[in-house]
Amino acid sequence: MRARIWGCRGSIAAPGPETIRYGGNTSCVEVRGDDGEVIVLDAGTGARPLGNALMREPVSRVDLLLTHLHVDHLEGLGMFGPIWSADTELHIWGPPSPVASLDERIATYFSPPLFPVHLSEVPARVSFHDAPRQPWTIGSVTLSAHPILHPGATVGYRLESGGRTLAYVTDHEPALGTDLDAVGTSWISGYALAHDADVLIHDCQYTQEEYAAHVGWGHPSVAHVAAFARRADVDRLVMFHHHPEHADDDLDAMRGSVLADWPVAADRCIVAAEGAEIEV
Repeated sequence: MRARIWGCRGSIAAPGPETIRYGGNTSCVEVRGDDGEVIVLDAGTGARPLGNALMREPVSRVDLLLTHLHVDHLEGLGMFGPIWSADTELHIWGPPSPVASLDERIATYFSPPLFPVHLSEVPARVSFHDAPRQPWTIGSVTLSAHPILHPGATVGYRLESGGRTLAYVTDHEPALGTDLDAVGTSWISGYALAHDADVLIHDCQYTQEEYAAHVGWGHPSVAHVAAFARRADVDRLVMFHHHPEHADDDLDAMRGSVLADWPVAADRCIVAAEGAEIEV
């Protein structure tokens, strides 16, 4: 599998001179399976440039996996090129809810007055799926979804193909009320998704000082990310979902903090950057 980062900012897009190196678009990651499958993880503003690239191929089927329906993970869907093509078979997966169907919840944003066109009117052939409790396959890729700690219905994803594993666990507060080093792994949110992953893309929104004022907001501190990566025994960590107020130099300092608490080779911990390609 290959992954490409199209957006890695959290909460709200943050373009500008201080975010040029790592990017200002919100969450969107493209994964290509060994048989050419196109899997998209979240549809933040990074979905717009990704969609433009896919339209140049073009691609007939796209599977979009939404972790949750907060706006920063959904706001790029209306500008995602393939959804405006009748040639596209678009499958949208997301966390189940007892309150409303997935399409009804997405249409809360993707409809007037917040968007000029209703979701039901797009040309693409769109199918909606609750992320199942059991693993499922898309071509050569086996996927798993599990609920993770974040306000509202939220899941993380594990993608496996050719003996390699990518875990995508963003918007996640694994240490909420828990000492990650003092509990069994069965008590750690997201552990089953990340355990032994070759690549873990994980939320890293707060410094340790910032986290003290944001407990329960659904995002971890750098110390929590380091502890989670260590307990899950991942090979490589990609720090993701950058705070909109963090400049590029701030993110470099946060990486240093993670490595201080998780003393591994420097190339095993990187900061997600728009345009970065990751071979899993």
